[in-house]
Amino acid sequence: MVVQAPPPVVIPFAGRPGYLNLAASIRSMRLRNGLSQRQLAARMSVPRTYVSKIENEKATPTLSSLDRLARALEVTVPDLLSGGEHNREEEVRELMQDTFVAELLPFVNQLNGMQMSSILTQVRDLTVRPRRSA
Repeated sequence: MVVQAPPPVVIPFAGRPGYLNLAASIRSMRLRNGLSQRQLAARMSVPRTYVSKIENEKATPTLSSLDRLARALEVTVPDLLSGGEHNREEEVRELMQDTFVAELLPFVNQLNGMQMSSILTQVRDLTVRPRRSA
């Protein structure tokens, strides 16, 4: 009688198809919104260290924390879990249809990283959180 060994246990790791890297998704969305860990924590009403632990995979957010994270990042929980890539693609498509943005595109390659980040943050602030008029 031949005894077969049980199949090996495969633990998913980052970079593998189907792996959910919630920590990277949260960090990416936080940075995309131009928020520090402290600012995100303030929006969630939690300590900054909690956000840090989540982003460094030292803590797993509870369902209520996921809801607060999503609200603080101005996305839905499914968007948060998917990394927000679908929303980002839609944002890019919408931006590309804008004639003003299309005229700016030739100049984008001339910007350094800091200039690009600053401009993107300002544009995002204007589009996501419209300023109130007096």
